[in-house]
Amino acid sequence: MVAGNDGVFTWAAPPLKFGVAALDEIGLDARTLGLRDVLLVTDAGVRETGVPDRVRDTVQACGVKCEVFDGVAVEPTDVSIADAVSRARERPWDGLIAVGGGSAIDTAKAVNLLATHGGDLLDYVTPPVGAGKAPPAPLKPLIAVPTTAGTGSESTAIAVVDLLSARIKAGVSHPWLRPALAVVDPQVTVSLPPEVTAASGMDVLSHALESYTAIRFDTRAAPAEAGKRPAFSGANPISDGWCEQALRLVGRYLRAAVFNGRDLEARYHMALASTCAGTGFGNAGTHLPHAAAYPIAGMVDAYQPAGYPAMPMVPHGQAVAITAPAVFEWTYPAGPDRHLRAAELLTGETFSRADGAQVLPSVLRELMTDIEMPTRLRAFGYGEDDVEALIDGTLRQTRQLGVVPRPVTREALARILRACL
Repeated sequence: MVAGNDGVFTWAAPPLKFGVAALDEIGLDARTLGLRDVLLVTDAGVRETGVPDRVRDTVQACGVKCEVFDGVAVEPTDVSIADAVSRARERPWDGLIAVGGGSAIDTAKAVNLLATHGGDLLDYVTPPVGAGKAPPAPLKPLIAVPTTAGTGSESTAIAVVDLLSARIKAGVSHPWLRPALAVVDPQVTVSLPPEVTAASGMDVLSHALESYTAIRFDTRAAPAEAGKRPAFSGANPISDGWCEQALRLVGRYLRAAVFNGRDLEARYHMALASTCAGTGFGNAGTHLPHAAAYPIAGMVDAYQPAGYPAMPMVPHGQAVAITAPAVFEWTYPAGPDRHLRAAELLTGETFSRADGAQVLPSVLRELMTDIEMPTRLRAFGYGEDDVEALIDGTLRQTRQLGVVPRPVTREALARILRACL
C-alpha cells in the first residue's frame, strides 16, 4: 500500500428476509423489533396494488398499531418530505415501515431522520449542496419493503431527494439511515409495467457496474481524521462479490422480466439482483452515471415517460443508464480487466484486451435497445444548450465523484455528455 493511502474499507448491510411470501411474516418481524405503533410510508400508486394495506393488516394482526401515509411523491422532493414529516410528528411513533420503490424507502429514511432529530433537510444533505450534518444519535427502527427490483434502497444508508428550488437531486448519507430490516418478496413486483421494470433493472445494473469499476478502496487517500471515512469506500473484496452476482443475474433475467412480467422466475432473480447490487454499492459506492443522473432528472421540463404517472420526470433508472455506455468507455483505461469481466458476467462470453474499450458499452447499448430504453439525452428534451448546466449539476455530486476511477474535469464531462446527445 502506498504511504498516505487508506488501507481500510467499511462494509455493512441490514438483516434480510427474502423470498416468495416473505411479506406474510412482517407482523412478527415488527413485533420482534419491539415495535408497538408504526407509521407505514407509501405512495398512492403503490397503495392501489393493495400491498401496503396487506402489510398494515398483517402488522395489526400481530398486535402492532399501524397507520398508513400514502402521500409520497413519485420522485421524492423536499416539499413532499416536509409533508410526510408533518404527518410523522403527529404522534410519537416508535418505528416506520416503508412499502414501495426507492421513493417510499428514501422518504421514510428522511422522515425518520427529521422527525427523530429535527432540523431542515438541507442540514443533512451532502456538501456542497447541503451542510452534511451527521445525526446526533441513532434513528427509530425502519423496515423496508421494496416493490420494485431497482433502487436497492432497502440495503443502503442513503436517501436521495429532488430539491425543487435548486432543480437538482442530492443525497443524505449516514450509517444510521440504513433500515433495521429489509423484507424482499419478489411476488409483489409481478404487476410492474414493462417500462418501470426496464428502468429499475438498468438502475440495478448501474449500481453493480459503478461499484465494480469504482476506485479501489486502498488507492484512496487516508481520511484526515480516524473513523471519518466517506460513505463510499470504493471497490473492495466483499462488495465485488455482490456486484458480480448482480451482473450475472441482470444479464440472464432482465430481458425476460421486461418481456413477460408474470415470469416469476425472472422476477425472483431480478429482486435478488437488486438486493445484491444494493448490498454492494451501499458500501463501495456509485460513481459518474449516478452523479450525472441527478441533474438530468432534476432539470427536466417536459419529458413524460410511458408507464409512469403523467408528469414531467426522468425515471432514475433511465437517467442513470443514458450516460452509462459513454462513461464506461471513458473509464475503461482505468481498469480494462474489470470492464471486460463485467461484460463477460453480463453476456456469458469471453473477452480479452484485444477487444478493447467498446465491449462493455456495446453490451449496454444492445441491452437498452432490446428493452426499449431511451439511449439519447435528446429523448428527455436536452440539447447542446443544456450541457454546461448538466456539467455544473454533476460536479456538485461529491459523494459519487469521490470514487470515480479517473479524474473528472469539465472537459471530460463535456465530451461524455455530448456523446450522449
